[in-house]
Amino acid sequence: MKPLIQNILVAVSGSDASINAAKYAVVLARQYRCNLTAVYVIDTATLRQLVITNIFLEDESEDYEKSLEENGERYLNYMKDLASRKNLKVETVLRKGAVFSEILREADEKKVDLIILGGWEKGRKDRDIISDSHREIFINAKCSVLIVKEREIEKIFNQL
Repeated sequence: MKPLIQNILVAVSGSDASINAAKYAVVLARQYRCNLTAVYVIDTATLRQLVITNIFLEDESEDYEKSLEENGERYLNYMKDLASRKNLKVETVLRKGAVFSEILREADEKKVDLIILGGWEKGRKDRDIISDSHREIFINAKCSVLIVKEREIEKIFNQL
């Protein structure tokens, strides 16, 4: 019988919730000897919408996209550091497009068994915890989706 979880994808955005999800994914992947992929998506779909509605000028959008790409590389490098501290390898992927569609596309391409998303942020109202992108991932994912709400993940991560 095939193990239930062999390939995990974690969405990384730099928020506290996604950092917690990243740590959770590292712990889970290490404990169950899974392959781990971390994905950061530059939300170019929203950037295009901001240009269309004249909130951003084209030049501003390009500068902001470049800044987001630098942030993405930084967060993915942080993910590599988290994994290496636990003697785990992680594949990192930087994608551009609508967040939910790029996460789902990567999950399909990698044939992942589990998508891990951050879900708990201190001080946020319950209705704000699940973004539209998360909702789309829940609805359209072909695999299981886990929302990390573990508040003690730092402690658990450090004990591993």
